[in-house]
Amino acid sequence: MAENTLIRFLESNIPIEKSAVSAYVSTLKIRKVKKGEQLLKQGDICQHTFFVEKGLLRYFSIDKKGKENVLQFAPENWFITDRESVYFNQPSKYYIDALEDSEVLVLEKNFVEKISEQNNSFEEFNNKLLHNHIRSLQKRIELLLSATAEERYLDFIKVYPNLLLRVPQTLIASYLGITPESLSRVRKELATKHKK
Repeated sequence: MAENTLIRFLESNIPIEKSAVSAYVSTLKIRKVKKGEQLLKQGDICQHTFFVEKGLLRYFSIDKKGKENVLQFAPENWFITDRESVYFNQPSKYYIDALEDSEVLVLEKNFVEKISEQNNSFEEFNNKLLHNHIRSLQKRIELLLSATAEERYLDFIKVYPNLLLRVPQTLIASYLGITPESLSRVRKELATKHKK
């Protein structure tokens, strides 16, 4: 069953009593999402966090000129949500959609409390995830403010090592805050360096 992916993810990160957590996880809804389908639209209040079982999601905004700005990709075993909208009940400024046909577990707002009731160590693990998320956001801001396009691209490869062939170059450029032409130039320069 698909929810085994979440259980394996939890098992690899925290000591869990599989039977208790399995009982809860088996109650979660699995949603099949077609490529291009939206899970969140700007103006909606986000009600869920999504755990990607299979496929690839993207979290992005669209500015006043119609330009898309990618904030995050979520491949398998990643969580994705609009935290501000979910936890503060605010209309979202963002979109979440599928870049591939995907399967996601739909996690309710009380997911952390429910899993923590079954397993005390989950709360500590969730805090670690939150702190890691904050650290990643701080690093991303620093890169956007002061790093070269090449440094940003090399960091993208570290964060998302398996996405280069799954994500169109235009979306990678959007995530990096550069033009597709700049990204193409960076990739050519790196390829030339590696040939030497």
